Amino acid sequence: MTQAAELLELLADPAAEVVVEPPGSGPGYWAGAPSAVWSAGGYYLAYRLRRPVTEGRGYANVVARSDDGQSFETVATVTSEQFECASLERPALVPLDGGGWRLYVACSTLASKHWWVEAIDADELADLADGKRTVVLAGGATSAWKDPVVRRVGGEWQMWCCRHPLDGGEDEADRMTSVYLTSEDGLTWDEGPTALSPTPGSWDARGARITSVLRSGAQWLAFYDGRENAAQNWFERTGIAAGDDPSSFVPIAGPTPTGRTLRYVSLAETPTGTRLYWEASRSDGANDLRTAYVPRPLSPSQS
Repeated sequence: MTQAAELLELLADPAAEVVVEPPGSGPGYWAGAPSAVWSAGGYYLAYRLRRPVTEGRGYANVVARSDDGQSFETVATVTSEQFECASLERPALVPLDGGGWRLYVACSTLASKHWWVEAIDADELADLADGKRTVVLAGGATSAWKDPVVRRVGGEWQMWCCRHPLDGGEDEADRMTSVYLTSEDGLTWDEGPTALSPTPGSWDARGARITSVLRSGAQWLAFYDGRENAAQNWFERTGIAAGDDPSSFVPIAGPTPTGRTLRYVSLAETPTGTRLYWEASRSDGANDLRTAYVPRPLSPSQS
């Protein structure tokens, strides 16, 4: 069995540990869309809380800390009211030089399929809700941006962001591709090529959304969400893609089993292994946030 297949089996294990419960029972109540970071000996987690569409959708992004990666204490919360948006989607959390923090927030425009991405900067994690805001991806009449994945190594900033086309009408706006972007400061971004596209005729024919990226030697590994058709919007499954370059990936494994939502895999790389976080559906239709630990380096090896 390939290591990629083993990782997908780990994610699909129904006994995986739940770290955040949804805010209610039943369809539309979600705790998930995590962004995980290992920094200064601790785990930091940003995630989204959501209610059904009729009750407010994505109403909060929560930032929390943990010593063991399993029991988290909330440190800061930002809300959709602060951004005057219809909903908050997946955040991305990044530590800055000197102990500061940056939270990227994806926001839904009211009465529209348009999304944009802002960054919030603060010297202290607890002050993120009142931090300095900067629009980093505004989108426009023909495209919307959401669910950024941000990686910072030294002075290099990289982003893989989900782009939705708006030029085909509302019935086509759920389509998604993953675009690679680079930056010198994490605020002004240069758009690069499409890093991952849907696969015609496959389980990810309608959309492919990169959710985490890891460099392993000379190769790059990406977890991604996919859907086959528009009816699977909100019910995505997870696959794995690999590439020799961060701007270009091809699928190598997946998807996770049908009949169950499993998406937004995020990786916290520690000195001894990798802790994975993801959102998964449970029997009552709600989604919770789960975790598992892999005490060895992750690799896209297929042998």
